[in-house]
Amino acid sequence: MADLKPYVALIGGRFRSATAYRTSFAVELITNAGGTAVDVSTVFVLFHAAKVVGGFTLGEALMMTGLTASGFVLADLTVGNIDQLKTYIRMGTLDAVLVRPLGVLPQLVIADLPLRKLMRFVVGSAVLIVAIARNDIAWTAGKVVLLVTAPLAGAVFFGAIFVLSAGLAFWWVESGEVGAAFTYGGRDFTSYPITVYGTWFRTLFAYGLGFGFVSYHPALTLLGRADPLGLPAWAGYLSPLVALAAAGIAGLVWRTGVRHYRSTGS
Repeated sequence: MADLKPYVALIGGRFRSATAYRTSFAVELITNAGGTAVDVSTVFVLFHAAKVVGGFTLGEALMMTGLTASGFVLADLTVGNIDQLKTYIRMGTLDAVLVRPLGVLPQLVIADLPLRKLMRFVVGSAVLIVAIARNDIAWTAGKVVLLVTAPLAGAVFFGAIFVLSAGLAFWWVESGEVGAAFTYGGRDFTSYPITVYGTWFRTLFAYGLGFGFVSYHPALTLLGRADPLGLPAWAGYLSPLVALAAAGIAGLVWRTGVRHYRSTGS
């Protein structure tokens, strides 16, 4: 536990700093919650134009949106600010981090912990609760476990994507927009039934990169629906394994990037 004391102290300092101006902090909480609400509202707009999209109703699609929203906002809250790595490299901040006797990734994550995004998690969880209420789910012990683990696995998966995309900056400092295509683009991709996408696009992102196991397959298992694309029902339980594989790859890329990092001299 003694090894965690420096991190606890850093988080405490960050919390006191963020809440020093309480009115400003409250406004940031509200505006961030509004941002997530706007993202989710696009699903309602889509289903206002068509009652069934990709073979799914609004209630069924909300299950995927809720799983994605709760998982993504949790990842964004904890490691999302790592996408500032390119700025840390350019400004020379990373050099100062490397000489400290603490882990590089935890330091960078805590350095700008976005506590203002706390309300996003509340909104994401609320969407998931609404989705559960709108669907007649035949609950089993396995489905209860899946409901708990799927958002956590989604958070690990999106956290890995954040770290992977940020790690590109070790070799290509201006890679920020490429990374955003996979983080925020991945969030948008998994917010809808993947049956709405073209075959090659769906194959690449859903199965090649694993985004299909963030919300689509767990949602099918929870809803008790057969997969129109042919995968078995137990595919929904694979989301933790896919997330762990993504985290392993992200960790390998991160360690390789840190090991080969050369200062910009800033």
